[in-house]
Amino acid sequence: MYASAALAGSLRFEVTTDSTLAESPLTGRLLVMLDRHPMPGPRLAMAAGGKDVPFILGRDVNGLASDRSVFLDENSYTFPITNLAELPARDYYVQALLMTNTDIRSPNSYGNLYSDVTNVHLDVSHGQTVKLRLSHRIPDEQVPADNDLLRYVKIQSPLLSKFHGHPVYLRAGIILPRDFEREPSHKYPVWIRIGGWGTRYTMVQALMAKNGGFRKLWMEDGTPRMILLQLDGAGPYGDPYQVNSANNGPYGDAITQELIPYVENKFRGIGQPHARVLSGLSTGGWVSLALQVFYPDYFNGTWTFCPDGVDFRAFELVNIYKDTNAYINEYGCERPSERAENGDIRLYMRREVRFENVLGIGNSWTMSGKDWCAWNAVYGPRGADGRPVALWDPETGVIDHAIAEQWKKYDLRLVMEQNWKTLGPKLQGKLHISVGDADNYFLNNAVHLLDDFLSHADPPYKGRIVYGPGKGHGWTDIDTAEQLREMNAATGGPQN
Repeated sequence: MYASAALAGSLRFEVTTDSTLAESPLTGRLLVMLDRHPMPGPRLAMAAGGKDVPFILGRDVNGLASDRSVFLDENSYTFPITNLAELPARDYYVQALLMTNTDIRSPNSYGNLYSDVTNVHLDVSHGQTVKLRLSHRIPDEQVPADNDLLRYVKIQSPLLSKFHGHPVYLRAGIILPRDFEREPSHKYPVWIRIGGWGTRYTMVQALMAKNGGFRKLWMEDGTPRMILLQLDGAGPYGDPYQVNSANNGPYGDAITQELIPYVENKFRGIGQPHARVLSGLSTGGWVSLALQVFYPDYFNGTWTFCPDGVDFRAFELVNIYKDTNAYINEYGCERPSERAENGDIRLYMRREVRFENVLGIGNSWTMSGKDWCAWNAVYGPRGADGRPVALWDPETGVIDHAIAEQWKKYDLRLVMEQNWKTLGPKLQGKLHISVGDADNYFLNNAVHLLDDFLSHADPPYKGRIVYGPGKGHGWTDIDTAEQLREMNAATGGPQN
């Protein structure tokens, strides 16, 4: 029984479930969050592992019924403290959350349950039981209605559904060119756009917001006409990174064989490789480059900005092939994972991953649905239990180099270098990469390693890599207007 785990006389949180929300037993990751601030509330404040994140307790639940209680106490995994006994005595805003959605693994995914927020004074030196009831369910996803030049696509993917054994859907947001309705005979190039980590397909709404800069540019007479296709950054392990992988399934094939052809057929795309171009920033930067590399005959160029690690000898600051520990560097120092442009350290690997551990099934970052989980799921193998195999131990950070060897097929510099004889001619003139040389996540280091290869590649790659001295994450070497002009030159523009 869940109740038997409770420790009498200690601080503990008793969580129950409203019977109307638990018609069948529930399985997932249960969190109790303790925030020092009333707004926006613990569930919404838990967006990152920075200095203002709530205190969090986590544990797995399996087969939770409405007539049973679950206790979280000093036996639970905790963040940022390592033990509940370290919790400062004070008033807290407390809320419980049960993550049950396995298709989109995120605390605020549809179908997850949560409690009301309770304001309570907590002191671990006194025995106390805080009762929380899961009485709310995050509503089911609603695909927005088409309006103006915005269209939304949600199609079942046969490839992904077969892999996962249940229906899986591909989603995309579409921005049509200004004169789409007035020019029914025109066919258009397709710009496949990928956002930063976890960017949803509904991002097109923000892009086309009234009086926004992008909308103004998109509607101008001189702006090249094309279809914008925004991919969806949500999946079973966080962002799926849109490529084939052992854990997420054949995303790359689904995108190229199912989603893009569907969009081209429905919205008058040209439907030829020369008329498909990619762009992306951060996560999207890696994805845009990877799709161009893995499908070199399908796309006609990528505009890649501050990409996630493109050389795993510099995966942020970890060399996964030679380093022994992800948390501690060769000098015995805690390894940073984020900095300010002036070099000040904002976050360390151990703290960042511990935040993912508290979210993840089995107290492991490999099941958190956050950044390191997503990378591990995309690049690494699938275990006998059906879950991603960890590149390093969640607690100690010790790297498993046998697993690192299996990441090599996603090391984009290595893939290009090993296959350049055949890839090189197909990628000539298609690679446009930029990164700030003070990137907040140290992503510039890997770009330099890629540059070391490409600058001496034979045949020449005939692209560009540009660095922004002193510039941080998100810097781009060209603005959107210039990017669109370059894309238009590559694709040849609309066809009549």
